[in-house]
Amino acid sequence: MPDTTAPTGTIAQQRNADRELNAARLLRASAKHSFDPLTEIDWTAPVDPDHYALPAHRVALYGTPLWERLDERQRAQLSVHQFASTTAAGIWFELVLMEGLIRHVYENDLTTGHAQYALTEVADECRHSTMFARYITATGYPSARPTKRADRLGRLHFLLNDTTMTFAGAIFVEEFTDAMQREMIRDESLQPLARSVARIHVVEEARHIGYAKPELERRWARMHPARRAVFRRALATLARQSVAEIVHPRVYTLAGLDPAEARRAAATNPHWRQARIDWSRKALGFFADLGIVTPATARAWRRGSLLP
Repeated sequence: MPDTTAPTGTIAQQRNADRELNAARLLRASAKHSFDPLTEIDWTAPVDPDHYALPAHRVALYGTPLWERLDERQRAQLSVHQFASTTAAGIWFELVLMEGLIRHVYENDLTTGHAQYALTEVADECRHSTMFARYITATGYPSARPTKRADRLGRLHFLLNDTTMTFAGAIFVEEFTDAMQREMIRDESLQPLARSVARIHVVEEARHIGYAKPELERRWARMHPARRAVFRRALATLARQSVAEIVHPRVYTLAGLDPAEARRAAATNPHWRQARIDWSRKALGFFADLGIVTPATARAWRRGSLLP
């Protein structure tokens, strides 16, 4: 337990020292384990149309009557388009995150390691967004643009400039995609290009999570109870939209399916619900430990199939 009798100045100095130690560790890791996806990945290799990009049971329509109507190659292609849609959603979120990190740096002292790591993370995210765009192009997926709803939510976040929400959103999205992509890395039967993208993202996003978690802890501890109540609801909304965004309706259109019918099938698919719960588990466990996810707010998370 912290010594609450210590002078405020001493506590602040210790927090800043801890912040700098964490930043120094992350900067060292970045220097050793950063990748340029334009050279690390062979973008000229042919993409086998029979290779799944995601494990079959993690495709949104797996096990539904619509899934049974597709032949094996169509199912594989659906998985590729779903992962391409996920990377498009990743570009959307990383642009929002980068804007938040730049504002965070603007409010801080650039001579600190904490601010310098934020810029290092922005550089990582620039490369990730480029990598995702290259994957989208390589697979023939037609667009990297988000849905209109996500676009409006991103623009609202720009206006609100809520740095605490930026860090919380980053933790949720990055833990969610980390869980998904670790499954991809372990499955050697999947498309090599998708697994290469996942591998680079997992290594570098681990540092980003390590930066965001202590920052959110510090900010949450100082937050007024009234603002906490609003924050809990807003974060659940952001998380639900982020997860909804990973399967854009055009994924179903490309498969020759009616997108409205396919979305209804996915929404009631127990396999897809379990995938979202599994991939959300680590982030929501962290939020529950902090008191962001509570029994009173759990219903909002369950509406997005993010809690059992």
